[in-house]
Amino acid sequence: MIEPRRIVVVGYHAAELIDIACVTSALVMANWLRRSALYDPTVATPGGRPIVCGSGLTLQAESALERVTGPVDTVLVSGGIGHVQAAADPVLVAHVRRLARDARRVASVCTGAGILAASGVLDGRRAATHWFHADDLAASYPQVCFDPAPIYIRDGNLATSAGVTSALDLTLSFIEEDGGADLARSVARHMVTYLQRPGNQAQMSVFTSAPSAAGDVVRRVVDRITADPGGDLTTANLAAVAGVSERHLTRLFLQDLGETPGRFVRRARVEAAAHLLVTTALTVERIAVRCGFGSAESLRQAFTTRYGVAPSHYRRTQSATGGATTPGRGSGVDPLAVQLAR
Repeated sequence: MIEPRRIVVVGYHAAELIDIACVTSALVMANWLRRSALYDPTVATPGGRPIVCGSGLTLQAESALERVTGPVDTVLVSGGIGHVQAAADPVLVAHVRRLARDARRVASVCTGAGILAASGVLDGRRAATHWFHADDLAASYPQVCFDPAPIYIRDGNLATSAGVTSALDLTLSFIEEDGGADLARSVARHMVTYLQRPGNQAQMSVFTSAPSAAGDVVRRVVDRITADPGGDLTTANLAAVAGVSERHLTRLFLQDLGETPGRFVRRARVEAAAHLLVTTALTVERIAVRCGFGSAESLRQAFTTRYGVAPSHYRRTQSATGGATTPGRGSGVDPLAVQLAR
């Protein structure tokens, strides 16, 4: 039998519990659904001591970081409000560097990228992190290109993700890589989450749930649409991107998603606009342009058709401050919730 993959999750004082639990829970769920151990996850902390997470809850460690010997399959550093102190701990950073040297895969969640940066692992590389902390990390580690936009980045054997629940998206990508797409989708369904968000989907634009498309062609095209809803998304252009004919692309979309590429694009654009209405102070005119509508009136018509209310009404009722929000600080209400406000 194949030995389970050793996954070492590095924790420390004031780490974010969700960063850790999203990873370990998904891996254990994969084992359960597979009915065999694909993974052997371990939470390792300095000295093997319990840690008080940023939420105030205490988490018991399973291993002392100093005693973990390689090679391991994956070493993943969690984020949290204690990341600055952790990155300044030379012992912790040295052990992360030691384990990363021989690991098949090196990863971080949220501000855990700062600890990887302190170890030198990310030098000259592009890394994802939580949008709120990206500027501070970039100032502290100028040798790393921190990108606040995508929910995760895979670069060779390095994988870095954005904040908090994006840890689950990253872990699902690991499960798909290691155990196949069917296993990843089963884990996502059991954890009642998206099936699954593509890594290049923007942190500030998590408006469209990724489809359960089985085909690589449809998945690749959907990734393109959700990454840039304001781009040239005609069926002809999308077919060229996919390397198939327009007729074949339409057939694949109907087979996998039950709708044509054009209808999917329109839905994605309306959902993108709904997200921007409650998370930014952009004018409706600017949102229309950003989301691929020719005018504010075109957006209004499409929005009203889908949700039954005008964009201005949606912003007024669903935004935490009636539209005067800053990026990422909106109500967090799912666009579909507008139907409940009618």
